Amino acid sequence: MEGKAGESLRTVLVAGAANLAIALAKLVAGIMSGSAAMLSEAAHSAADTVTELLLLVSVRRSGRPADRRHPFGHGKAGFFWAMTAGIATLVGGAGFSITHGVHEISHGEELSNLTPAYVVLAVSFVMEVVSFTKAFSQLRGEAARHQVHPVRLVRFTSDTALKAVVFEDAAALIGLLIAATGLAGSQLSGSALWDGAASVAIGLLLVVVAVTLIQSNLSLLIGQAAPPSVESGIRAVLLAQPEVADVVELLTMMLGPGDILVAAKIDFRDEDSAAGVEFACDEVDRRLRDRFPGIVQVFLDPTPTLRR
Repeated sequence: MEGKAGESLRTVLVAGAANLAIALAKLVAGIMSGSAAMLSEAAHSAADTVTELLLLVSVRRSGRPADRRHPFGHGKAGFFWAMTAGIATLVGGAGFSITHGVHEISHGEELSNLTPAYVVLAVSFVMEVVSFTKAFSQLRGEAARHQVHPVRLVRFTSDTALKAVVFEDAAALIGLLIAATGLAGSQLSGSALWDGAASVAIGLLLVVVAVTLIQSNLSLLIGQAAPPSVESGIRAVLLAQPEVADVVELLTMMLGPGDILVAAKIDFRDEDSAAGVEFACDEVDRRLRDRFPGIVQVFLDPTPTLRR
C-alpha cells in the first residue's frame, strides 16, 4: 500500500509542477494577446495547480495509520480532500472561463500578437502529454494487476488522486486544442466570437470533469462498495471454503484508496464444530487477503440461512 501511495504521490507532483509552469506561461500570453481563451486556459491550469495541492493533502492524510479514535484508518480523508479539489476546479476554472468567455462574446475584444499564445499552447501541450503519460502509465500498471481495461479501472478505482490527474490531464489536452481552434478562428475571421466561444467551451469541459470527480468522491465518502468484480471474487473465495454452505449476506466498503472492508454472514455446515468454524474463519480471512491485497478488514458472522 505504501508503494502505491508513493507512486500516486509522484504522479501528483509531476502534474502539479507542469500545471504551475503552464499557468504562468498562459497568463503572460493571455495578457499579451488579449485572448479570453488563453486567459481561460491560464485559469484552467491555475485551478489544476490548486487541485494538485489538495490531492497532495489527500494522499498524505489518507496514508496516516489507524489510531484509537480512527480504528479503520484515515482513508476517507483522502476522498474528502479529492472532492474539495473537484469543487476548486468547478468554482475557479470553470466559473472564470465561462463568465470571461460570455463577456468577450457580448462585448468583443481586440486580439493582438498571437504568436506567443501559439508558442505557449504548443509547449503546454508537450508538458501535458508528459504528465498524462505518467498518470496513464500508472493506470495501465494497476489495470494489468487487476486484469481489467484501463478505462474500466479509472471508472471504478478508489485511488482518487490518480483518477483526478488522469481526468484533468485529458481535459487539459482537449482544452489546449479548443483554445488553439478559438485563436485560429478569431485570427482568420477577425471576430472575437471564436475566441469567446472557445473560452466558454473550456469552461463547460471543466464543469464535466469537476462534476464527475465530485460525484465519484462523494460516493466513496459515504460508503461505496467494492467494484462488482471484486465482490464476485470475494463471494467465490467464501464459497470455496469446504465448511461454508452458503453466503447469507456480503457487504463491502471502500475505507480508503485501495482499502476494502469485508463483512459477511456465513452459513456454515451443521456438522462443523465450534473449533472447525473458527479454523474456517481464519482460513477464509487468509485466502481473501492473499487474493485481494487491498482487503484490510474482514468480519465474518456465522448465520444460518433460515434467518434471512
